[in-house]
Amino acid sequence: MGSLIELKAADGMVVPAYLAQPAGKARGAVVVLQEIFGVNSHIRSVADGYAGQGYLAIAPATFHRVKPGVELGYEAQDMTAGSALKAAVEALPAPGVMQDIQAAIGHVAAAGKVGIVGYCWGGLLTWRAACMLDGLSAASSYYGGGVTTPGEVARQPKVPVLAHFGDKDHWIPLDGVEAFKRAHPEVEVHIYAANHGFNCDQRGSYDAPAANLARERTLAFFAKHLA
Repeated sequence: MGSLIELKAADGMVVPAYLAQPAGKARGAVVVLQEIFGVNSHIRSVADGYAGQGYLAIAPATFHRVKPGVELGYEAQDMTAGSALKAAVEALPAPGVMQDIQAAIGHVAAAGKVGIVGYCWGGLLTWRAACMLDGLSAASSYYGGGVTTPGEVARQPKVPVLAHFGDKDHWIPLDGVEAFKRAHPEVEVHIYAANHGFNCDQRGSYDAPAANLARERTLAFFAKHLA
């Protein structure tokens, strides 16, 4: 269903992305932001899933500025490698990877209103995109590591935001989630009886009921705001 394309960021950097086309006329577009494991088979399947719902879906390679062609699995060594790559991207001078996400938004904008969804590190980037970037109409963040830190809580979203967290997620303590909710009553926050990574069916932390409910909520959210 999908193919690899190239995006050009504002600074001239050419960044690959996975583009999944809907069967008929697009009802809008969705930018899919990867975990710390690259645009791997799971992220491609997520993009394909949104295309199956009628959206033009694009997943930019947000590690490309520090290492091209990253496609990791979910073992301990993959976690270590992905964490190091995330740290390297986070250390880039501003705007860093945000300009690559902006390029992805611009690429699919002709399909209609654009939503963004991200998982793990991609959930954090989704929150930042909702607060910083142009051309979005809605954002759905899944267990964004760092979203509940003071610097991120201080940001103000420019579009409606849906946020999903797991109550067994030791990376994102519930007290931080509750503080985020208090600071951002405009954000629709849902907490699931699940662990970090509950959406990914390739991880041991996968939780089908939580994943299905979060996806239903995200699809309803996009149907409302991208119509």
